[in-house]
Amino acid sequence: MPYVPRMPDLAARARTLLDLHTDPEILVLANVWDVVSARVVAGTEGVRALATASHSIAATFGYEDGENIPLDLHLDMVGRIVAAVDLPVTMDFEAGYGDAGETARRAIDVGVVGGNLEDQMKPLDDAVAAVEAVLRAGRDAGIDFVLNARTDAFVRAARDADRGQLVEEAIRRGRAFLEAGAPVVFVPGAVAREEISALVDALGPRKLSVISAPKHSLPTRELQDLGVARVSTGPFTQRVALTALQDAAAEVVGGGVLPAGTRPLN
Repeated sequence: MPYVPRMPDLAARARTLLDLHTDPEILVLANVWDVVSARVVAGTEGVRALATASHSIAATFGYEDGENIPLDLHLDMVGRIVAAVDLPVTMDFEAGYGDAGETARRAIDVGVVGGNLEDQMKPLDDAVAAVEAVLRAGRDAGIDFVLNARTDAFVRAARDADRGQLVEEAIRRGRAFLEAGAPVVFVPGAVAREEISALVDALGPRKLSVISAPKHSLPTRELQDLGVARVSTGPFTQRVALTALQDAAAEVVGGGVLPAGTRPLN
């Protein structure tokens, strides 16, 4: 049977997740993609909430990223994750599958209390309307839905784009999302210290969300010192797991043994 959250429990989880974004300690979300990854991350000391990764869930079922996985299948996995843990769960529902408000309502129905919504650099009025639709779905459900309103100003820009102009555009869009009621703005692709500092200065402390990417991102402690509210890992945690799997397979096939430090986590 699908997980059917009790409303007081759902409201409490939403409030907990919202409070974690304004806590002096940065909210660190190691993104998960199935039940076993969710249980492993949830069981890690210091983890206070979970976030799903749309890219990783899609890959699990053999789909390319970009809303290619059917929404029903996507929500089924997210619902299983919610049911498997006691922590608040926020879902990456990409650009909202054509109807951001309805997708948010369906996510809330399976117990999700927060979500990422991409603007895909659509006209700002359209992007703001989608943000408002998601927040309205949360109010209709009686919860403080924690929308991580994402702007793709950096990730959709040309390689030779002026970084200063990208910061300005991210600020313009981020401010509009905050004014529409989003509690936090997600700016993937912003990794340089000066870019992140400028974004925090313009949007406010504990209003910026960023992604941690291998070889490029600042350490979590430094992001916290800069006033970032939240850092997530997107598809990179699944890639960490797959890298370990491929390395282990290569070692065994090559005549060796599995890593001595392997732990029984499932």
